[in-house]
Amino acid sequence: MEALVITEVGQSRIQAVEEVSPGAGEVLLQVNHVGLCGSDLNTYRGANPLAELPRIPGHEIGATILATASDVPEEFAIGRQVIVVPYTECGQCSSCRKGRRNACRYNKTLGVQQHGGMSERLVVRHDRLILNDTLPAHRLALVEPLSVGFHAVERAGVAAGDTVVVLGAGMIGVGAMIGALQRGARVLAVEVSDSKRDTLLGLGVEQVINPLSENAEEAVNALTRGDGADVVIEAVGLPETFRGAIDMVCFAGRVVYVGYAKAEVSYDTKYFNLKELDIFGSRNATRQDFNDVVSYLEEHGTTADTLISRVFPWAQADQAFDYWEGVRNTTFKVMIDLTHE
Repeated sequence: MEALVITEVGQSRIQAVEEVSPGAGEVLLQVNHVGLCGSDLNTYRGANPLAELPRIPGHEIGATILATASDVPEEFAIGRQVIVVPYTECGQCSSCRKGRRNACRYNKTLGVQQHGGMSERLVVRHDRLILNDTLPAHRLALVEPLSVGFHAVERAGVAAGDTVVVLGAGMIGVGAMIGALQRGARVLAVEVSDSKRDTLLGLGVEQVINPLSENAEEAVNALTRGDGADVVIEAVGLPETFRGAIDMVCFAGRVVYVGYAKAEVSYDTKYFNLKELDIFGSRNATRQDFNDVVSYLEEHGTTADTLISRVFPWAQADQAFDYWEGVRNTTFKVMIDLTHE
């Protein structure tokens, strides 16, 4: 079978890899669509410390069941569509013992710490699959990235009537925006790309603030009668946005960090205390987050399709990273179609 392999920094190619077959508790999948994530691009750049090369990327996966081991439950029938939950859980670490298995200390995400889904076929454990025969095949690959944003919203305890500021309109940030809107919140986006404005407004975002052309903190204060936001979700991963989240949130507000800062962040910590802030980290997503995104896509799938900026056919998959490198600040989701249709 074929797979897209990041062979070395800045190089990827479609090549033959060893065929796979399911063992005990496992399912063989025909991979249909895979979305590219920022972590995949960082692996391609050589900037992902969790990934070793060569690596088959891809953890945003929609697929069809081809075969199963004899001990797999009957509902995982051949021909059914599935969404892959790409994380692992040890069941023994402190996170797992507390029921927060999405933050497992020893997690090995597909496409990052182990080979991923950018291959014609893939074997996974059946308990890593969510069955879904209602969504069109391409939308299955939207579920995981949006779920990460939904999880950030859950971490913040967003409720109806909250004003939520989301810093960054990549797919995780957009997932946070959608998740907050689904809970009845008022959502403001802070995003440097004006080309994303109309799409974000179409999703229901009230206003898009470009920090390159206006002072974002002043704009948020003007839109909140000087209070600041009830919740700020950081989905960029820069020191200035980490600090900006503290500046934009209201007294007694909540801040969620879902972005990864690539450099150390220094704070004037007095606002942690003066504002008596609740500050949360957010990692990956839970099954409930996946299910909530599926419900959203079943109702609003046509709107969500506007987030798919470019689909590469399998024969051109090795061109996707160079393309995305050039347009990543103006695009939402780049996807690979492996169906050969």
